Amino acid sequence: MFFDDERSNRLRPQILTDVVAQYFNDAERAKFYGLPESCRIRERGKIVSPENLRMGEHCWIGEGAVLDASGGLEIGEHTSIGLNTLVFTHSSWLANMALQNHSGSDLIERKPVKIGKGCFIGGLVVIMPGVTIGDFATVQPNSVVAKDVPARTLVAGNPARVFQRYDEEYIESEVERVRTENARRRALSDDPSGWGSPSGDFTA
Repeated sequence: MFFDDERSNRLRPQILTDVVAQYFNDAERAKFYGLPESCRIRERGKIVSPENLRMGEHCWIGEGAVLDASGGLEIGEHTSIGLNTLVFTHSSWLANMALQNHSGSDLIERKPVKIGKGCFIGGLVVIMPGVTIGDFATVQPNSVVAKDVPARTLVAGNPARVFQRYDEEYIESEVERVRTENARRRALSDDPSGWGSPSGDFTA
């Protein structure tokens, strides 16, 4: 049974969009949502108010992630959002407190979220409205981000706090370390054409 009212008719196209999107691969799904061609969004990923989302190139959105862009959401290039991560740009807290939690309540508060370029947001993270996460930041899994995160820091916990700071020199040394090790593994692998680090035991 379908309702024929303004709210139902407004929401139904987005519901149908989400259903259809589950039949695409991650690159097709990103294109279907109007994201940049180099982006990927995995199964069950959801974008609320996609018209308010600005996303850079080469972003990856994990399974079950929810991007609430109703209050404005910006995600920089080469950023990954982990599986089942929730990014909120609106809150109904005051509507609940005031017993005004009806559809269309004027007590819904919206604040934009900005996530910088080159960020790694782990799985099961919650990002609250109004937060800015600086470039090249890392948010560890199961963290709740309620305050701004400085650039080039690693944060973790509930509430998330800074545990490590790193500079460009540190990242460059890590790039060299991983590329060298992956090249060694590919040379020993039965499938040297594979990307990244081949699986298997390469301890020898």
